[in-house]
Formats: sequence, structure tokens, C-alpha cells
Amino acid sequence: MAKKPKLSILIPVKNEGVNLRIILKITSVIVNVPYEILVIYDSSDDDSIPVIKEIQKLYPQIKGVLNKLGKGVLNAVKAGLSESNGEYVLIMVADDIGTVMAIEHMVSLMEKGCDLVSCTRYAYGGRVLGGSMIGKPLSKIANKLFYWISCAALTDSTMGIKMFRRDIFDKITLEAKPVGFAFAFELAIKAQLNGMNLGEVPVVSLNRLYGRKSSFAFGPWVREYSKWFLFGVRHYNKMRMTRKNVIVKIPQRISMERK
Repeated sequence: MAKKPKLSILIPVKNEGVNLRIILKITSVIVNVPYEILVIYDSSDDDSIPVIKEIQKLYPQIKGVLNKLGKGVLNAVKAGLSESNGEYVLIMVADDIGTVMAIEHMVSLMEKGCDLVSCTRYAYGGRVLGGSMIGKPLSKIANKLFYWISCAALTDSTMGIKMFRRDIFDKITLEAKPVGFAFAFELAIKAQLNGMNLGEVPVVSLNRLYGRKSSFAFGPWVREYSKWFLFGVRHYNKMRMTRKNVIVKIPQRISMERK
């Protein structure tokens, strides 16, 4: 009988065959806890499917999931979550191999009592290589403004790479539109509003080395992310929230930081 996974890794994809082959092999070598990987796609002609079937022969804990809930990353995550069995859930992307190196550290923070752990590109040595010429600086400026204006606990609230306890989706209602990873921003905000224990791990994000171009669309992304930016500022101020302690995992050490 197969051992129940400790960690469920959800990877939403849309024609990410080239990147998926790389990320699945790297992840399967690096992860050192019982795990499963669920690759979620929206259509039966996605070029990721042959890659999943090929790698399953070596790593049977990898499987594909057809998302029937509707378009968008949040629906893909919900579809994957319904098929998963791990105590912890990690949202990953197929086109950023740098974040794979953070998995071990994220698990260690969950073991120390965190409810949600986010990667950060903007603190403790984290950084971004590659990415959209517009989206990259916009993301950095927005996260730094949000951090200082709202008393946010996390330094990179919009980062989509997040690990959490699976019951979070029962405690937090997510309402973001299916625009990029806007729901991950909403999740970070509402996790803090609900008093959950938070953690951060710095990463070197390597964006889209191969495959199709990014789906970044300036107008829709700015509108949706601005909506949650203002939501966070308003609700944090309304609750007179002070900056919450966050457990930060930096290679070779764990420290409690008042940021």
C-alpha cells in the first residue's frame, strides 16, 4: 500500500510541455518527504499531457488532472486540491525552476507551526531573473508599497508560490477574478486577517527560460491586483493591525523576524 503523501504539489499548466519536463524531474529529485504532484490542465489537447504520461513511468506519484471547474489558476488549484491527499499543499508553476529549491525550507516552516508559507523575491537575498519588462518592476514596486503602507506581514504578498495547510480553503473564501495569481495575493491578505501563522523563504526566481511567452496582460492584471491592494490596506487599517511576526527560513538557519 502506497504511503500517504505529506505534501501535495499542484502545478496548473497551459501548454507547458517543454518547461514541465524539466520542473517535474528536478522536483522529483529534490523533494525529501512523501509527496504527490498533480498537474492540472484545462483541455485534453494540452501539450503537457504526453509529458505527464512519459514521466509517470518513472515517478508514479505524478498524475494529471483535468480542470472542469472553469478557466483560471484558482479553479485549477481547486480541481487539483479535490484530487490531492497531502497534509500540506504547495502551489507551483512549471516555468520557474528557481522556486523548486525552496520546497525543503517551506516544509520545515510548516513543521514549525506555520499555516501558510510564501516565497519572497524581494527580501533576505531573494531576487528575480528574467520576467516581463513591465511586470517585473511593477511587481517589485507594488509589493514594497503594500508592505509599508498596509503593515503587511509578508514582503512578497503577490508571489504565487505558496504552501499551506489544506484546511485553509475551508476557512478562507477566495473571490479574486481569474487573472494571473491574484487569488494568491488575496490568500496572503486574508490569512493575515485571520491571524494565521505565516512564514517566508527567499528565492531566486527564474522566469520562463523556455516555452511560450508570458500571459501577462497589463490592463486586467493592474485592475485586479489594485483591487486587492486597496482591500488589504483598508482592512488592515480598519483592524488597526500591527505588523505580525513572520518565521523566515534562510539557508542554514531559522530566525524569527519582526519586520
